[in-house]
Amino acid sequence: MVGSAAIVMRETGEIAEPSAGLPPPAAPVAVDGAAIAPGAWSLLAFLTLLNVLNFVDRQLIAALAPLLIAELGLSRAEIGLLAGFGFVLLYSLVGLALGLAADRWRRIPLAAGGLALWSGMTAASGMARGFAGLALPRLFVGVGEATLTPAALSMLGDVFPPRRLALASGVYYAGIPLGAAAGFAASGFIAPRWGWRACFLALGAIGLVAAALMPLRREPARRGEALLRRRPGYRELARDLAAALASRRELVLLLAAGALICWGTASAIHTVTWLVQERGFDYARAAYGAGVIAVLAGLLGNLAGGTFSDWCARRRRHGHLFSLIPMSAVFVAASALFYVVPPGTPVFWLLWFVAYASASAWFGPLFAAVQQLAPAHARASTIAFTLLAINLLGVGPGPLVTGLIGDERGLTAGLLASLPPVVLAIVPLGLAWRRLQRAEMRARP
Repeated sequence: MVGSAAIVMRETGEIAEPSAGLPPPAAPVAVDGAAIAPGAWSLLAFLTLLNVLNFVDRQLIAALAPLLIAELGLSRAEIGLLAGFGFVLLYSLVGLALGLAADRWRRIPLAAGGLALWSGMTAASGMARGFAGLALPRLFVGVGEATLTPAALSMLGDVFPPRRLALASGVYYAGIPLGAAAGFAASGFIAPRWGWRACFLALGAIGLVAAALMPLRREPARRGEALLRRRPGYRELARDLAAALASRRELVLLLAAGALICWGTASAIHTVTWLVQERGFDYARAAYGAGVIAVLAGLLGNLAGGTFSDWCARRRRHGHLFSLIPMSAVFVAASALFYVVPPGTPVFWLLWFVAYASASAWFGPLFAAVQQLAPAHARASTIAFTLLAINLLGVGPGPLVTGLIGDERGLTAGLLASLPPVVLAIVPLGLAWRRLQRAEMRARP
């Protein structure tokens, strides 16, 4: 890990001046093991709303997939490519650079620019005439959305203490189920009346309005900023991130586990198509059902996952990391049963609820564990690298492979094949936790 002396030296120097015409950062507030900074909850609510917009736009391909397949002649594999690599390729690569930027520059203006870009590209998707017309805007939707999470989680780390960070991250990631629910609901309402193109146009316009209002919000001072005179440069941040990855194998194991979990959870974007094509649902029923499950199960999963992870952290060292092991097991068991039980029965709906809740629960614990293992001055950069790893190794290939299997053998087979990687994730999680426990024991006098 980067030596503390080197970190202190790099965290002394001039602070970059605020951008002209923007609200100045809030006064520095010390966030210790117990205190929550003033305004932390309102900042969390604001960032969660932005994440809702993020995932509404991201979810549209999955929500509209049956209609896109029917009108544009897309295959299941092409839907998987649009939802996976078509989105995460530039999202992940550009996101690393933007994570470095978020450790140096004002984060609210950075996120506002990203919101304007992804909203404009979402609106442009409504003009598509084929796969290429969706794929190109989709790449730039990824670029825009890459600005938000590193900046947002970095700000939350400034105002919430470690003991509440998994819950705060879980609330932020409640934007996934809320955004998914809003995307499914909007698609189920708008598309049958005005067509799928109107969904992209309307949601893109909403995002552009939100981007224009974002700079009115003040961002918090960085943790410990009162002691800083200079922020580290890009080379220093990249070097310290590389040193942390080289010296902390626990962090690398955690990233590998996150990618494997993402393989299974991201593959579930085919659920609406599976319900329509293989389980006899009409499109509106599938979209509304997915929306209801997303908002109820997703919210419960995010909040329960963050609360459970914080509970584990209070009772054992590195409990945030440990909590991911039982969460992964629950997701696999519930999902496997959901994909094979008769559709429409009470057991079917219950299993769908549990599977979606457990698929949403791991975000807060994962990023809380990552922030605790990251260099303190490079948290946004480490978060961005985490997104790079889990997206390129999990979110990208998972839906694509599931779609390819679905084209050949049916989506039931494809979705079931997406679960073994999640089982495999338990191995690096266990190894990382054991390494940290042994390191703690060796450090004791």
